[in-house]
Amino acid sequence: MAQQFATPADRRAGPAAGLRQRKKQRTRDELLGAAQQLFLRQGYARTTVDEITAVVDVSQRTFFRYFANKEQVALALMANGADDLIEFLRARPSEENPLQALRAATRETWRSRVVPGQEPASANAALEIFHLVESTPTLLAAHLHRLAEQELLIAAVLAEREGIDPASDLRPRLLAAVFGAVARSAQRQWTATAGGVGADGAADAQNAGADGFLPILECHLDQLGPALTANWR
Repeated sequence: MAQQFATPADRRAGPAAGLRQRKKQRTRDELLGAAQQLFLRQGYARTTVDEITAVVDVSQRTFFRYFANKEQVALALMANGADDLIEFLRARPSEENPLQALRAATRETWRSRVVPGQEPASANAALEIFHLVESTPTLLAAHLHRLAEQELLIAAVLAEREGIDPASDLRPRLLAAVFGAVARSAQRQWTATAGGVGADGAADAQNAGADGFLPILECHLDQLGPALTANWR
């Protein structure tokens, strides 16, 4: 992640500015945490901004300082998962090859987002958010922009792990791009297999929890080599 440098204005403001920033970040984190728990319990579509603010005990006005709407909360939760993937990838053992490290980091990321004892509900909430983003053009555009940024970060981490220069070696960028495309394909199949999202905005939690995303992603990755190099006939 990019290092944040203090500006002259920050330095003049001193500790008070740092305290205000920490309080803002804490409020934002609390709103995200409340939203995630409500999404798990009752679904994305059934959760209102009023319910989210009630959990944190803040006003709607405070909520809208951080998020334009409930949809932006969904995007922020997805962005948090993307950030976790980068951190897990950095921490993978050096003896793993790049694809092994990416697969393992993705498994860790997914499992870290699932609430113990609420696996079906966690999968249900993820499905609803995926469906929302894919079916909302403005959210999809923002999500794809975020994925493009994530590809660059993944490529940089892979290049650092392997001790190569990504400016002259195409492999990190290619693997990051291919892995991202495979993950999106797996996500779309998971959404379809789990039954999608109904008219009331609720996903089929039973199918979502029973199948899960990881086995579908692993199947896609297992087929990557044959898809690229084998004779399909």
